[in-house]
Formats: sequence, C-alpha cells, structure tokens
Amino acid sequence: MKTIYINTTQLLVFLLVLITMNSCDSFVDVELPKSQLINTSVFKDNSTADAALTDIYSKIRDEGMLTGQSSGLSTQLGTYTDEITSYIPPASQNLAFYNNTLLPSTYEITNYWNTAYNQIFAANSVIEGVQESATISTENKKRLQGEALFIRALLHFYLVNLYGDIPYVKQTDYQQNKLVTRMIRTEVYKNIISDLQNSIDLLLPTYSSTERVRPNQYTAKALLSRAYLYSGAYAEAANMASELLNQTSTFLLGQNIDQVFLMNSKETIWQLKPTVAGNNTDEAGTFIILSVPPSNYSLTTELVNSFGANDLRKSRWIKAIGNSSSTWYHAYKYKEREFTPVSKEYSIVFRLAEQYLIRAEARAQNEDLEGAKQDLNKIRSRANLNDTPAATKSEILDAILQERNWEYFTEYGHRFFDLKRFNKIDNVLSALKPGWNSDDQLFPIPQTELNTNPNLRPQNPGY
Repeated sequence: MKTIYINTTQLLVFLLVLITMNSCDSFVDVELPKSQLINTSVFKDNSTADAALTDIYSKIRDEGMLTGQSSGLSTQLGTYTDEITSYIPPASQNLAFYNNTLLPSTYEITNYWNTAYNQIFAANSVIEGVQESATISTENKKRLQGEALFIRALLHFYLVNLYGDIPYVKQTDYQQNKLVTRMIRTEVYKNIISDLQNSIDLLLPTYSSTERVRPNQYTAKALLSRAYLYSGAYAEAANMASELLNQTSTFLLGQNIDQVFLMNSKETIWQLKPTVAGNNTDEAGTFIILSVPPSNYSLTTELVNSFGANDLRKSRWIKAIGNSSSTWYHAYKYKEREFTPVSKEYSIVFRLAEQYLIRAEARAQNEDLEGAKQDLNKIRSRANLNDTPAATKSEILDAILQERNWEYFTEYGHRFFDLKRFNKIDNVLSALKPGWNSDDQLFPIPQTELNTNPNLRPQNPGY
C-alpha cells in the first residue's frame, strides 16, 4: 500500500475548497455554518489564508466568465457579436450565443451566474476570516482583504454588465444569501467603486513578484478607471487612468507589438498564471486553428477586413490558414499553444493600452478633444497607423470605438460591452443576428435562480 502525505496547509485549503465546490449548484445554497470550523482553521495562518485566496485566482482562470477556454466570455461574446464565426456542431449548447437563442435555461447563462457568485462567496470568506483572525499580521490582513475586495468588485462588474440589475453580495451568511434581491445598476456601480477604493487603500503599489499575478494598488485602479468610465464619471475615469499612465517606471506601452502578450511584458497590469510551469494560455488552445476547415471558431471576415493594410495588429495578432479553395483567420495574440520548457505567455486581464483608450474616451466626453486624440494616437502609432483624422467629438468617439475593436478583439467581451455603451449594438447586430432586438443586450436571469429565490424576479425583459 502506498502512503500519501499531505501537510496541514494543503489539507485545510483542500477542505475549504471542497466545501465550496460541493455547494456550487446555486450561490444561495452555500451554507456557512457547516464550514465555520474549517474557515477558522484556515485563517489562523497567513500561508493557509494566502492559499485560499490563490485558489480563487485558479478558479477565475479555469471556470466561468474569465476563463480562456471556449466557455469563457472571450469566445462566447465574440460569437454573440461580430468578432467570431462559429463552426461548432449544431447539437452543441454553445451555439446559443452565435445563433442568438439564449434562454433562462441555457447552461452557460446559469454557469456564469453561479460560478461568479461562488467565487464572490469565496472572496467574502477571505474578507471575513481575515478580519476575525487574531494571528495574521496587520500587514498581511490588509493585503489579503485588499485582493479579496478587488475580486469581489471584478466579478460584480462583469455580472452587472451581463445581467443588468443584480444582487451585490457582501457576506457569507446563508440566511441572507438565500433571500438576496437585485440592486439597480447605478447602486451596483456605487458598490463596485466603494470596494475598489477600499482595496486601493489596503494594497501596496508594488507587485509581490515579477509575474504580476497578484493584484496590487494599480490593478484595482485599472478596474476603477473602467468602472468610472462605464458609469459616466468621465473626469474620475481620466484621472484614474492618468495615475497608471504616469507610472512609467512600472508600466510601459512597448513599441514592439510582438511582445505585448508575453509573460514579462511591461504593459501588463494583471495576468492569470497557467496551471503548471511550461503551460501557456487556454486562449491559444481555443483560438488557434490547426487544420481546415475549422471545427470550432474563426475570426469574421468583417473584422479582418476592417483593419488597414499597414496595421501591425492585422499582420501580427491575426493569422491566416487555408486550403486551395478558402482562407480562414484566427486570433494570434497568444502564440504558444503547446507546452514549452518555461511558460512564455500568461492570460492578461488588464493591460496598459486600455488606460490610454479609457482616458481618450473620457477626455472626448469632457470636450478635451486634443487630449483625446493624443491618447488615441498613442495606440495607433504603436500599430503603425497615422494619427487619426477625426476632428469633432462625434468623430473622435467613433474612432475610439473602432480602435477598441482593433485593439481588444477576443479579449473578455470588450466588443459587446463597448457596443452597448456607445448605443451602437442594435444597429450593428440587428443585421447579423436573426431576431436581434434591444432586449438581447442583457442575458436572462437563470431560471433555476428565479425558482429558488423569488426575490430575484422579475425576469429581464424579452425572456
């Protein structure tokens, strides 16, 4: 008989994770009382508390909205908009996005919701457990709570932009969670902004390692600048973006476009580490086409043809593959599909280019047209494009929307969110999606959740 040894740290974290996983059918079904003893044990020691937080990052990488696998938003919202053509077999449930046939019973609709709220529950467990701990140092308490607040804000940010009015869950109490009600969008944003401001106060501006896989103060500021922009607080968005852009010793918009998605890029603000050393990103495995005709996905011809001939993003971030009769294109931002001696690419969630585009848009909205063009031209110059010819506010905003499409295609649903924010989504997608209407801008609330908790009603319009 083989004896397997496991240390106390591994055991405690394993038990905490197991309890969370066994309660994942619905976030309102997570009962805290049974896990109180284990939570108390985990948060007696910094290493076990840190391991519990690290596990949340692993879950974000592997499950739900932000995974680079085909089930994540990068793929599904790409097919839902005008970025990706799907070749998935007709029987696949993933075609619901591509065919615009989302229902309250669609698997991914429920999976995004429940996975996000279970990850939020885990973050809340860290916040509460660390706060009550008498043995974790003050310095480590601040760091752990700051990271957990960032995670909570991040997940609620995506939920509110997908489902509209949602519960903002700040506790692990079972009795409260099973009766949560939906909060209007503006109040959700107030909570997101508050969590991020508190996170910034708790976190340090430095990274804990050169890998940039643990959020720091500037990671929270990157999300805060986006939250300000999305909520219409343009002056605050511009100021927050400037705080990152002014940190030139830490962040740099490199001029070599081939290095943007490398693991050690100075443009990276926060990224998710692969499972083991030598692994690379799920995104590469999802998007790179190895044989034709494709069996999964390709970029739409409309997207590929929208790039200028001299745009380096077309020649370096998109790759053609074909046969004697046809040519297909795939995203080639991440190039390492296979195992390598050392990991070369991590999944980048926040990078510096977005801060230039956030500030450009915020400046344009506040009538600083020259400042907006300067920021926009920073991104265009790196792509080998001339300065924008846009002159009026309307023209500049349209140019920013287009630039965001070229810069952020197949990255975490930016296109879907941008089309909604710019009030362009109906015009763009009604010509592409059968039966598209304005109600399709929001996902339905999962039917299982409405059945479990009537306080979540009514269902979103159109479903």
